[in-house]
Amino acid sequence: MTFTQEQYLSGNGTQTDDRVAVLLMGYGEVESYEDFANYNEQALNLLTAKFAPVPTWIYPPLAKLLAIFDLHEWSHQHGNFVSPHNAIFEQQRTGIETCLQNRWGDRVKVFKAFNFCAPHLPEQVLATVKAEGFTKLLIYPLLVVDSIFTSGIAVEQVNDALTKLAGTGEHWLKGTRYIPSFYNEERYINLLANLVEEKIEKELAVAHLPSQTGIILLNHGCPHKAKGFTSGIDESQKLYEAVREKLIRKYPLISIGWMNHDTPLIDWTQPNMATAGQNIIDLGATALVMMPIGFATENHETLLDVDHIIHSLRRKNPQVTYVQMD
Repeated sequence: MTFTQEQYLSGNGTQTDDRVAVLLMGYGEVESYEDFANYNEQALNLLTAKFAPVPTWIYPPLAKLLAIFDLHEWSHQHGNFVSPHNAIFEQQRTGIETCLQNRWGDRVKVFKAFNFCAPHLPEQVLATVKAEGFTKLLIYPLLVVDSIFTSGIAVEQVNDALTKLAGTGEHWLKGTRYIPSFYNEERYINLLANLVEEKIEKELAVAHLPSQTGIILLNHGCPHKAKGFTSGIDESQKLYEAVREKLIRKYPLISIGWMNHDTPLIDWTQPNMATAGQNIIDLGATALVMMPIGFATENHETLLDVDHIIHSLRRKNPQVTYVQMD
């Protein structure tokens, strides 16, 4: 017999005093530039170690080096940029909690956990969950695609934290459930397609023909080899194809664009953003829409990285009109 998430929240249809903690998980982003090095070191340990042949002893100095580049990009190139990710994530947490509590009251509470950002690391948050007397846990990585780099590290961190918080005797946690990614949810696919169409109608339709309006649907880049783990390529590709199917009959110039990290020795998904954009322009696009689809929360990648590519393409193709979706 299987149970739905709703049955889990309601105690599987029976009266119960169990309280359910929903652990809403995301990467998180630094709010103080002083945290760059620590953030980078944790990301290297959890993410890079899954695919890159880099010895772990190099992570601390590499994290500090990367922090210098981050500081230059955020502070100098982008005028003391502060990522909106954490504020948006809190709005998402509040919205989900409000909906749940409207039905189940204070038996349900939504906690946010960030993979790389104290004081919201999973271990810290789960300690609070335990202290507040919750006995059931619903793990929800708010990430579009399941992979070792998203839900994989989320579950890894949760398991590590639960082991440390176990204590002696019977475990304080009486049950867990997990919500997988939503890349194939029809409502999400329709939402993405509708956002693109609305943006085109509002900003481009008067001056550009549909056949000359290019669309780049942006997914987070994936390494082709991830030490045997699922890297997210298949689900990301399926998401792209589903959104493309909604748009292509009216807008035939559509391409996937992979938001890769430029790391040596790693074979990343192709085409990257720049190549995809130039390819569409070469096919006659007079306008180009850059739309991130593989992200549930706006972040520095969807803002700064896309902005960099648009500036690069504009220098080569100044005649084209560019639209960055947010």
